[in-house]
Amino acid sequence: MLPAILDAWRLARPYFWSDERWSARGLLAVILALNLIVVYMTVVFTYWYKVAYNALQTKDAPAFWASMFTYRVVPGFPYVVPGFAEIATIAILAGVYAYYLSQMLQIRWRRWMTLRFIDDWLTHRAYYQLSLTAPAGTSVDNPDQRIADDIMIFVQSNLTLGVSLVSNAVTIGSLTGVLWTIGPPLHVGTVTIHGYLVLAALLYSIAGTYFTQLIGHPLVPLTFQQQQFQANFRFNLVRVRENSEQIALYRGESEEAKGLAARFQDVYSNWWRIMNRTKALNFFTIGFAQIAAIFPIVIAAPNYFTGAFTLGILMQIVTIFSNVQNALSWFVNVYPDLVSWRATVQRLDGFERAVRDAHRRERSREFVMEAGDGSLQLEDVSISLPTGESLLREKYLEITHGEPLAVAGRSGAGKSTLFRTIAGIWPYVRGRMVRPQGTIMFLPQRPYVPLGTLKHAVVYPKREEEVSDAVVTGVLAEVGLGGLAHELQRVDNWMLRLSGGEQQRLALARVLVVRPDWIFLDEALSALEESAASELFKLLRARLPFAQIVSITHHSTIEALHPRKVVVRERGDLQDISVSA
Repeated sequence: MLPAILDAWRLARPYFWSDERWSARGLLAVILALNLIVVYMTVVFTYWYKVAYNALQTKDAPAFWASMFTYRVVPGFPYVVPGFAEIATIAILAGVYAYYLSQMLQIRWRRWMTLRFIDDWLTHRAYYQLSLTAPAGTSVDNPDQRIADDIMIFVQSNLTLGVSLVSNAVTIGSLTGVLWTIGPPLHVGTVTIHGYLVLAALLYSIAGTYFTQLIGHPLVPLTFQQQQFQANFRFNLVRVRENSEQIALYRGESEEAKGLAARFQDVYSNWWRIMNRTKALNFFTIGFAQIAAIFPIVIAAPNYFTGAFTLGILMQIVTIFSNVQNALSWFVNVYPDLVSWRATVQRLDGFERAVRDAHRRERSREFVMEAGDGSLQLEDVSISLPTGESLLREKYLEITHGEPLAVAGRSGAGKSTLFRTIAGIWPYVRGRMVRPQGTIMFLPQRPYVPLGTLKHAVVYPKREEEVSDAVVTGVLAEVGLGGLAHELQRVDNWMLRLSGGEQQRLALARVLVVRPDWIFLDEALSALEESAASELFKLLRARLPFAQIVSITHHSTIEALHPRKVVVRERGDLQDISVSA
C-alpha cells in the first residue's frame, strides 16, 4: 500500500503546486473544515443521546421534548448541548456544502490533470512512440481510458478516501478519550480492566482489518485486469465501427463477432473471478458490520444491569463505541474503494512514466536535425525497427528543389519509414539531417480526416476561419469533389462517409489550400485509378510549380512523371539510379 500512496502523492502533488494552487488548497481546507464540523456534531450528538434517553427512562416528557429544540448546559465537555433540531441543521448544512465544494474541487482538479496529461501525451509525439511500442494488456495501452476514465476515478477517489480518512482520524481522537472515561471499569473476577470499551473496539477493528486484507487482496490485480479487458473490448468495438465498410466488403462479420466474443469472454471470466472473491469478502464485511451493531450493547450491558450507569449513558456509550469502532474499521469499510483506487493509481502511474520515458528518448536520441537553406540532406543515417533490427543505412542523400523525385523499392524495404524519418517523427534513428526552409507536408496512404465539418477536414491543420469558403469550394472542384461543395458546414464522420479514393482527393485539396514548399506523397494516390492519379499529380505540378515533390508510388505512370528516382536496395541502402533533365 505504501508504494501506491507514494505514487498517488506524486500524481496529485503537481496540481496543489500549480498556478491553481491557492484556490485548490483553499477549497480543500474548507472541505476538511466542513467535514470536521460534521464530526464535531457527531460528538455533540452522543451527549444529546444521553439527555434524551435519560428523559425517556424517567418518563420526563417535558425534558424529552425540550431536548428536541433547546440548548442545555452540561458539566464538562462539550459544556453546551444543542437541541436535536440545531444539531441536525448544522450537520445537514455542513454535509451538503462539503459535498458541493468537493464536486467543485473534483472537476477543477480533473480539468487540470486532463489537460496536463493530454499535453504530455502529445508533446514530443509521445502518443506516436507509445503506439509503436505499447504492449497490449498493460497500463500503457488504451490511452483514451487513462485520460478519460482513470483521471476521473483518481481525483474522485483521492478526495473521498482522503477526506474520510481525516474525518475518521479526528473521530477517533475526539471520542476515544470520552469512551475511555465514560463508563466504569470492567471487573472480571479479581481483574479490573480500565477502558475496556476502547480496547474492545480496537481489537475488533484490528481483527476486521487483518481478515479483510487477507480475503480481499487478490481483488487488486483482478480489478486492474478488468479495466484492461473492458478497454480492449471497447477498443475492438470502435475498430469495427471505424472500419465498417472494409469489414462489410470482406464479409468479415463472423470473424469480427468471434473476435468480439473472445474479448468479452475475458471480461466475463475475470468478472466471475471478481464476483467470487467479492462474495467471500462480503460474507466477512457484512457479517462484521452486523455483529458491530450489537457488539457495544453486549459488552456494555453487564455494567448497565448492575446499575453502574443509566439508559442514557448506555445509549451514549453505544453511539460513541459505534462511531469509534466504525472509524477504526475505516480500512474494512472502504476496502472495495481502495482496490479500485490502487488499480487506478497503478494505471495512471504506468502511463505517465511511459510518456516521460518517451520524452527522454526523444530528447536523447542520436539524430541531429538542423535547419538548412535550399536542400534536404541526410548524412550517416541509420534507421532501425522498434525491435532494434537495422532497416536502412545511408551515408549521404541530398534532395534539391527541382524535378519530382520517386522513391522505389520492395514492400517493407523502409520507404515509408524513410519518410517518417524525414518528417522527424521516427524515434529509432541515428545520424544527421538538414531540413530545408519552407513548409513541408506529408500525405500518407490513408489520410487523416478529423471529425467536424467538411470544411474543417479540408483545411486541416489550419483553422476554418483562416480559409474562405470560396477557396475551399474551388480546390474541391479541382480535385474532383465539386459535388460536396454545398456541404462545407455539414458535421459528419467524413472518414466513414468518403471512399478511400475520395479521402485521397480530399487530402490533395488540403495540399492546394496549404500550398507547401515540399510535398511528400506516400502512396497518396494509390486508391485512385491510374489515369485519375496521373491527372491529379499533373494538377499538383501545375498549381504548385515551385514545390518539390517526393513520392512513393506503385503506379508506373505516376513513377514515369518523376525524372529522378532513388531505390531502396535489398542491402538496406539507397541508390540514385536515374537523373534526367
